[in-house]
Amino acid sequence: MKGQGTNMKKIYEGKTKNVYELENGNVMLLFKDDCTGKDGVFDPGENTVGLTIEGIGRANLETSIHFFELLKEAGIKTHYVGADLEAATMEVLPAKVFGQGLEVICRLKATGSFIRRYGAYIEDGTPLVGGYVETTFKDDAKGDPLVTSEGLEALGIMSQSMFNDMKEQTLKITKIVADDLAKKGLDLYDIKFEFGYNNDEVILIDEIASGNMRVYKDGVIVEPMALTAMILGK
Repeated sequence: MKGQGTNMKKIYEGKTKNVYELENGNVMLLFKDDCTGKDGVFDPGENTVGLTIEGIGRANLETSIHFFELLKEAGIKTHYVGADLEAATMEVLPAKVFGQGLEVICRLKATGSFIRRYGAYIEDGTPLVGGYVETTFKDDAKGDPLVTSEGLEALGIMSQSMFNDMKEQTLKITKIVADDLAKKGLDLYDIKFEFGYNNDEVILIDEIASGNMRVYKDGVIVEPMALTAMILGK
């Protein structure tokens, strides 16, 4: 991936990453030091950049490499091709997003926005047996609205069978991540993914990093940089 910097066309500028087109037809993600949150406090469930943490971009990339390699070992295809840690970049397969961007959240325990919506029915920290998968549109102005599988099909964005495939992958990937964290004494509460469409396949895209997951240790939430260090054994 080195040496490609002069032949790249920026195709998208995101909150936490910039996206470039490579000459070989693949795509390059440049990881930035911005995190989602509010009023300077990190929150993976927020839809705006709330703070900048020096070094978090490269740390998120290193964490992503760790998990993508685990998924590769498990036989789960993703968009991951390779990475240049020094440049904070990751080369990936091109993929079309669903609609204008669809986020997939897998919740293992009730917390965050789930409690804000449903707190009258469930206590914070209650296990959601088997995992609860929900989808939201990436739309800052509307606060990333929830959408059902039926809604996605009615809007012509995704068929029910594609949604079922995505949900099955989400639960498998979440278990792999959760099991890896558990070995380090860490408890995954929820994690946010994004999927795309590549050559008639629904595959995981974007990143798998500390900024996209809510993790606790001994009942206390772990901040992104500390979590990354724990994941990587540093």
